[in-house]
Amino acid sequence: MFRRRGAAVRDADAARVWAVCSVLLDYPTEEMVSSLDDLESLVPDDEHLVGLIRHMRGATLAELQQDYVVTFDHTRKCALYLTYFAYGDTRRRGAALVQFKEAYRRGGVEWSEEHGELPDHLCAVLQFGATVDLAIGRQLLEDHRAGVEMLRLALTGWRNDDGSTGSPWAAALVAICATLRELRGEEADAVRRLVEQGPPAEEVGLSGYGADPALATGPTIISSAAIPVGAPR
Repeated sequence: MFRRRGAAVRDADAARVWAVCSVLLDYPTEEMVSSLDDLESLVPDDEHLVGLIRHMRGATLAELQQDYVVTFDHTRKCALYLTYFAYGDTRRRGAALVQFKEAYRRGGVEWSEEHGELPDHLCAVLQFGATVDLAIGRQLLEDHRAGVEMLRLALTGWRNDDGSTGSPWAAALVAICATLRELRGEEADAVRRLVEQGPPAEEVGLSGYGADPALATGPTIISSAAIPVGAPR
């Protein structure tokens, strides 16, 4: 799990938004549904997140789980893994994942892959920023700002079965983007390229990622089971 170490979070508003979104963007469970009132109490004035929470209250758990899998697990453009947007499944993505591990280590914690999750999962980054180190969490999000924006656009333009447009989860990305600086010239260009071309497509896999000696140092105090992130895949 994440454990605080050092200075307290400086931006309480951003931390609350990130904490709530780290739960709402996770795979729906009974525990999540039962926590919706508590989550709303953290962001009562955020119309986007309150709307998403109300949507979740109005759906069954089975409906939420089915929609989540269709949205995030079956659609590459809605991937919750930040390095995917910049590197796709190329060799360079492995090095980028190592950088996430190193960033967590700078915050005084280690990431465990015991449950098979990757450290660039958006829910993990948000929880780290909200509960461990806001500055480092913000830097990770800013470094992958184009990917965050691409995910927001993909969810905003999501086509529903009834012909309407917009995934309910788009609200969480709108709320997250509101805590980040606006896109600048080169970043806006990067988003346009992602929309037009998609992530790099060199299929090389990540087989060398887990073997990196930099990933095996220090005690394990971050666990993907404690986030938890992601549905069974």
